[in-house]
Amino acid sequence: MTNNCSFEGVDQLMTYLELVFYIPIFIFGLILNVVALFVFCVILRKWAESTIYMTSLALMDLLLLFPLPFKIHATNHRWPANLYPLCSVLEILYFVGIYGSIYTIMCIAVDRWVAICHPFKAKQLRSPRAALGACMGVWMLVLAVISPTIYRFREAGQADFHCFHQFSENGWSPSVIISLQIFGFLLPALVVVKCSVQTIWALKKSGKQSPKSQACVKIIYSSLSAFLLPFTPSHLAILLQFLVHQGVIEDCENKIRISLFIQTAMCLSNITCCLDALCYYFIAHEVRSTKHNFRLPMISQRRATFSTSEV
Repeated sequence: MTNNCSFEGVDQLMTYLELVFYIPIFIFGLILNVVALFVFCVILRKWAESTIYMTSLALMDLLLLFPLPFKIHATNHRWPANLYPLCSVLEILYFVGIYGSIYTIMCIAVDRWVAICHPFKAKQLRSPRAALGACMGVWMLVLAVISPTIYRFREAGQADFHCFHQFSENGWSPSVIISLQIFGFLLPALVVVKCSVQTIWALKKSGKQSPKSQACVKIIYSSLSAFLLPFTPSHLAILLQFLVHQGVIEDCENKIRISLFIQTAMCLSNITCCLDALCYYFIAHEVRSTKHNFRLPMISQRRATFSTSEV
């Protein structure tokens, strides 16, 4: 892929940029997600649908955060060949955290859409047990798909290597990248955007701008931001780097720009661990502020919609 292009300047710049990005993300993300788990599991202790999804999302974020110190070390140091298995495990945890978060946010958007836009069906479709089943399904799906795929990205050899970098050509094959773009991002993104837009429209159409309704809108916007802001640039960068590997983009300057873009975008995608805290804040605030049965905004709005339909 490199031909006569030199990427030394990009690599040197990223050694500093990764420290600037990863250290604050790791510190704040770790604190925010540990606090979120403490709030949901110890303080609230109410396993409604939203708290179950948020707990699973916090665990996904922690799974993503765990490999970051190793990722920082691997950027500046080559690892010996006998650490190939450890590197593969860390890469699996990292990508399970990313795509587990994507699918968990999608489940949250669908659950909220059912609760608000289809209040009659919500009684049959929504329950803490169903939410727990959906979260367990997401965990099993991403582990089953990503683990064997990522493990094949590394070809065992005798040479030292940079973990989280220099994937083999198997990792850039059309089948892998196309599946990643469609099922890893585009399909969940379409579901999240469609459900979020329809839910916001239903809330505004109801004409009742109660505090709980406004809080629900804030939750929707925060979830949408936590999804689109980190993951859209990173998957665009992956697509461009795929075109480089396929020989579609051959200009050296464009290759260098794309190399900088994909590494920067992948760094910024980890900010999802902090953006998810917006969702945690609104959920926890609304649960604590509800005096009767800890009704969440989406449940309250569902009942409001139900009663309105009878008038």
